[in-house]
Amino acid sequence: MKIVVLGAGAVGLTIAAKLSRVADVHAVTRARHANAVQERGFLMTGIWGAGTYRFSCSEDLPDGWRDADYYIVTAKSTDTEAICRQFADAIRGRETVSLQNGIGNEEIIARFTDRVIAGMIITGFEWRGDASVHVSVEASPMILGRFPSGKDDAVDALAALMREAGIRAEATAGIRTDVWSKTLYNCALNPLGALMNVPYGALTDPHAWTVVAAIVREAYRVAKAEGVALPWETAEAYLEYLRTDQLPATAAHHSSMLQDIAGGRKTEIDFMNGAVAALARKHGIEAPYNTCIAELIRFRERL
Repeated sequence: MKIVVLGAGAVGLTIAAKLSRVADVHAVTRARHANAVQERGFLMTGIWGAGTYRFSCSEDLPDGWRDADYYIVTAKSTDTEAICRQFADAIRGRETVSLQNGIGNEEIIARFTDRVIAGMIITGFEWRGDASVHVSVEASPMILGRFPSGKDDAVDALAALMREAGIRAEATAGIRTDVWSKTLYNCALNPLGALMNVPYGALTDPHAWTVVAAIVREAYRVAKAEGVALPWETAEAYLEYLRTDQLPATAAHHSSMLQDIAGGRKTEIDFMNGAVAALARKHGIEAPYNTCIAELIRFRERL
């Protein structure tokens, strides 16, 4: 099995490392990470185990890798379009997987290939240096499914490969539900944690929770208008699950959006709360909390 990971940052390099024990893997990443992997290997610590991994890695895609069985896109959502354009000849007609945050990545990828698999992963990956990542928290297994719906041999085979590599993974016929479920989690916690510079566990404070609850209720109304069936019947049911299950599992995690802002990078807000606000406008739904927090993050990006 040949796997190519495109736009490999902390998430992509870690997944590439795990898969390298059971498949042939090439990761397309920044030069400093590629150089570090070549010189001393990729370093992993945390709940997925500690170890040093060596696998093919560079800034480009060598000719020998253009027949990969799967292309896994782990780039920031803001880079999805550029990644797909850069490797359009390679991914055309190939199984291409989105393991990214937010809403809209799969639709972008679908403009370049008719074989799109969507993925959902709620796991904390934190940089500890060049080609060095600490896996801090995991709230659920990875979920994979044919986009926009369905499950087939290619999906099942990829989920099985992930499990063989030591990554908890499941296949589903209703991946849109899972993508939106993760988007609820991200919208509720990621930008607020970034703006307040606190770990997710701090957001159970009653004042912060008021904002979290309002964001989720608006997103629920938008999901319903989009025809997405969420696993929890009501926003209140999801908020209870978030408070009692997801938050305790990721309480110590710091928002990836906070890391982006601290590093002077553009965030994925337009694929999270910004996307919810845009869809709300399309359906004539009021979404003041998602609109406000998206604008605040955009303001922070400009500082």
